[in-house]
Amino acid sequence: MQRVLITGSNSGIGRATAILLAAQGYEVFAAMRDVSKATKLLEGAAAVGAEPRVIALDVNDGASVSDAVSKIESSAGPVDILINNAGIALNAAVEDVDIEVGKAVFETNFWGIIRCTQAVLPKMREQGAGHIVNISSVAGRIAAIGQVVYSASKWAVEAMSENLAQEGAPFGVRVSIIEPGVTRTAILPKNMGHPEPTAYADAYRRMLQFYARGIMANTPAEEVARVIHGALQDPNPKLRYPCAWGGVELCTGRAAISDEAWIRLGACKTDEEYYAEFEACFGLDLRTPAP
Repeated sequence: MQRVLITGSNSGIGRATAILLAAQGYEVFAAMRDVSKATKLLEGAAAVGAEPRVIALDVNDGASVSDAVSKIESSAGPVDILINNAGIALNAAVEDVDIEVGKAVFETNFWGIIRCTQAVLPKMREQGAGHIVNISSVAGRIAAIGQVVYSASKWAVEAMSENLAQEGAPFGVRVSIIEPGVTRTAILPKNMGHPEPTAYADAYRRMLQFYARGIMANTPAEEVARVIHGALQDPNPKLRYPCAWGGVELCTGRAAISDEAWIRLGACKTDEEYYAEFEACFGLDLRTPAP
C-alpha cells in the first residue's frame, strides 16, 4: 500500500483527492494547518468507506513540515507520494501589489512546496522510487491578467517542477504537474476582490469575468482529483496534466499565439473587443450567456 501525503486537504482539490485516493486503497495522510477543519473530509471519506489519516502540517513552517513527515515515517514508513496542493491566491496588477502580502503568497505557493519536497526526498532517493505531484494552475502557463503575484508563484512552481523532474530522474523520483483551469473550490469565493481605487479596473473586471464564466461550467474538485489519480496510474507518464474548465485551451493556446498577439489582447479598448480577441486566441467565450 502506497503512502500518500496531501497538503491543504481540508477543502477543495486536496480534500477531494484525499477521499478518492483513500477509497482507491492508498494510505492517505491528509495534512492541514488546523485539524479541527477536517470534519467535511472525514464525513466525505466515511460516505465511501475510506479512512484517511488527518495530520497537522503548516507548509509555511519548516518545523511543522519536518514534524509531520517524521511522524508519518515513524508510524507507517516513508512517504511514497507527495501531493503539494496547499495554495493561496491574490488579485493585483503590478502597480497595485502590496509587496508584503505578495511575499506571503510565495511563502505558501512556492516555498511551501520546497519545504515539503525537501522533507520527503531523502527517503525517496534511498528507496529508489517516489512521486511528487505539484498542483499548479493554468496561471502557471499564461500570465493571468490582474493576478501577477499568484501567476508568478505558479510560474515558479512550473520551473521548479521541471528542475525537480530532471534532478529526481536518476533516483527514480517522478514529478507530475497538474494544471487546473477554473474549478469550483473554496479558493474562488475567498479571492473575488481587488485593490481599489485603481487605474486597472478594466483588467480586474475582465479577470473576474473569466472566473465567472469558468464557475458557470461548474467543474467540481472531484474532476481534478480524478486527473491526479490518473497521473499516479498513468502507464505512459507525462510531466503536465492540464484539466478543468479552460485548462487545455489556455495551456495550448498561449504556446500557439505570438507575443505580439498577447500584447494586442491586453490593448483591447472595450470588453467586447477583449472577449472577441480572447476567443480568437484560446477558443473560450467569456461572455455571459443571455438568459
